[in-house]
Amino acid sequence: MSSRTTFPLLPLRNGVIFPGTTVTLPLGRERSVALARAVRPGDILVVVTQKDGSVTEPTEDGLYHYGTFARVQQIARAGDREYRMTVEGLGRFEMAHLVSTDPYWTAEGSIVEEPVSNVEEARLLAKVLRERVEELAGRSGGAASSVRASEDQPGLVADQIAAGLGLATDKEMEVLQTIDVIDRLRQVAALVNEVSTLSEMRRKIEGDVRKEIGKTQRDVLLREQMRAIQRELGDDKEDDLSRLREKLDKAGLPDEARSVADRELKRLEGMSPQSPESNVARTYLETLAELPWNTRAEAKDDIDAIKAKLDADHHGLEEVKKRILEHMAVLKVSKNPRGTILCLAGPPGVGKTSLGQSIADATGRPFVRISLGGVRDEAEVRGHRRTYVGALPGRIVHALRKAKVKNPVFLLDEIDKLGTGWQGSPEAALLEVLDPEQNKTFTDHYLEVPFDLSEVIFIATANTLETLSAPLRDRLEILELAGYTPDEKTHIAQSHLIPKALRDHGLDEGSLNLTEPALSAVITDYTREAGVRQLTRQITKLVRALALEVARATDGKPHKLTVDTPDLATHLGKRRFFSEVAERTQVPGVATGLAWTPVGGDILFIETSRMPGKGMLEITGQLGDVMKESARAALTYVRSNATALGVDPRFLEGQDVHVHVPAGGVPKDGPSAGVTIFTALTSLLSGRKVRSDTAMTGEVTLRGRVLPVGGIKAKVLAAHRAGLTRVILPEKNARDLDEVPEEVRRHLEIGFASDMSEVLAFALEPADTAQGIDLSALPMDIPLTTSGKAGAGGGAGAGS
Repeated sequence: MSSRTTFPLLPLRNGVIFPGTTVTLPLGRERSVALARAVRPGDILVVVTQKDGSVTEPTEDGLYHYGTFARVQQIARAGDREYRMTVEGLGRFEMAHLVSTDPYWTAEGSIVEEPVSNVEEARLLAKVLRERVEELAGRSGGAASSVRASEDQPGLVADQIAAGLGLATDKEMEVLQTIDVIDRLRQVAALVNEVSTLSEMRRKIEGDVRKEIGKTQRDVLLREQMRAIQRELGDDKEDDLSRLREKLDKAGLPDEARSVADRELKRLEGMSPQSPESNVARTYLETLAELPWNTRAEAKDDIDAIKAKLDADHHGLEEVKKRILEHMAVLKVSKNPRGTILCLAGPPGVGKTSLGQSIADATGRPFVRISLGGVRDEAEVRGHRRTYVGALPGRIVHALRKAKVKNPVFLLDEIDKLGTGWQGSPEAALLEVLDPEQNKTFTDHYLEVPFDLSEVIFIATANTLETLSAPLRDRLEILELAGYTPDEKTHIAQSHLIPKALRDHGLDEGSLNLTEPALSAVITDYTREAGVRQLTRQITKLVRALALEVARATDGKPHKLTVDTPDLATHLGKRRFFSEVAERTQVPGVATGLAWTPVGGDILFIETSRMPGKGMLEITGQLGDVMKESARAALTYVRSNATALGVDPRFLEGQDVHVHVPAGGVPKDGPSAGVTIFTALTSLLSGRKVRSDTAMTGEVTLRGRVLPVGGIKAKVLAAHRAGLTRVILPEKNARDLDEVPEEVRRHLEIGFASDMSEVLAFALEPADTAQGIDLSALPMDIPLTTSGKAGAGGGAGAGS
């Protein structure tokens, strides 16, 4: 190999120049034109091929390191800024690195020597290869072989034959990079055999294609004749491509999307209308044209009018309404049309989905609901690649086409019900959609161009946040809807549910008179829920009873149905719910706890019992590990403080203790039952009953400290629904009571405790003097406080 030298470099986008061949190259790139102006016939340069074949300016990593050093034979102008250069390949060149790129490329490298390990073998291989090529050329009826080199130049024979085979660039580079002459001859011989086989197949295919083309040409001719007849009759339709181009012009596409559309239009113009690719390209362009790239709905900014609309559609939900008004106020003041991302989390039937429609109506924006329950395919959100058969854009783009504006209200319903399958995670695909910093350039896989979603108001709904991943939850502004109070349900039924049910059944407004006592009985005795879905069903039953009377009537007079409390059994059947609190807590060892569930707050009973045994603790009720640990910790606390609690320290000698939580078919877990389990065990072992009007919640440590839990609003509303009047909460949850409606707080006596001694003093009935609990012997750092009003502050720690 010779020493390194610097040569001018001419990069090729594709193809290879072999030694011993002469090629004319068109030059159009700026640096290539500069090279053509700088060199003269007879000068030496090197020609190197780009790896990716792109039109972009090549870099050193983008070039093959093997090329050809060649002599310039002729240079001619081909236009204002284009040249044609004829070069003759002389030998192989190995490039070390690029030296400069201005005004044209130069590279440093060395000329590669081509060793021949066995001259006689090389000559024989070259002779056989020449004869094989000439035989194939004669069989195909083509021109004589263009191999000018003799057997004495075996390397040039291989190069000239490889240049004439019409190989792909990568295979030509394999030949160029094969330095050993004998190996190169064998490699080219294998390629000749491969090409000859392909040529036979190609000739057969071409014969079949000629027959098919004849039929196609006949069809085209007939269509042209039919089109001419339509023109003569004045029935010529507007050209599809012109109409499509006009739609794209009106759509106001951004520059990036417009360049893609123009490229696809150009491809479509060159396709046959019967081509499957033509339909794919046309559908894609129609999708681009129908998207609202610059169309916006005129959003209302009258804050008072928006508030009046929200109040008319939904009773309560003050926090959600306040947040919507704040957002609209920001838009009005700042003039920045940036959307927001809210997540309405709460039990079923509290109005999460219908609230989205009310927000859209109040703000004057189109409303689109996207149901995500059970979606397991990431392409449902981001679309399919156009390379797939039947590819479609995702639900987000489809919703934008339906809304026809770029600032609608999107309701992402049941976001907590998303699944994960082998097709990918749709929840992960939502991360870009729901991030205000990223959704300005949301890219659907089908479109492959960015679309601005930053002006969309996204409202997600969920029953529980536990199933959401931490990154997705971090992108959402959570607004919790814990449920309605009985008074709120009464107002909703009178103002919304009853009139709507009458309208839906074709009855006159006011034809159903449901008295207030009867409505209260329906709410308390026939439904027990956080929302109003079951209440709606019960009211619908009453309306159907009225509709039956109207259908049977023959006098034609308007009928009116009055329903009072005694009539409910006739129309709704037997009473479904009873207050079991007083009955269950008549004996020591039973306490009422408060729990949070995805369908709202609820009460649960902790029952304890003892029996002859070996000092074992039995725990039943399908409890999770956390609740089981709470039961063990409660027993340890009672044993360690037995004397102060008025309990025989030897209560486990010859006895077993059983802790049970009824409704064993329902799994239960979480730390917030700790206070209830402690209280129930103390009640059992001390003989003091738990007050039947008291419920409690809170996590307890082994030393008796009461820790804060979550879901306070839902739990307090559940206690109120169950008819309880006293509630015990952790002292640090006092700040959460400001979320509880004032009308509920007025009916409850709420005690805050930081230690189990305070819980027992508030929850247990007075004891006999002989078997009382010595509360002075227990730690009491913070005095027990009771309140019917909320404390200040925000939320507490998590708990079930």
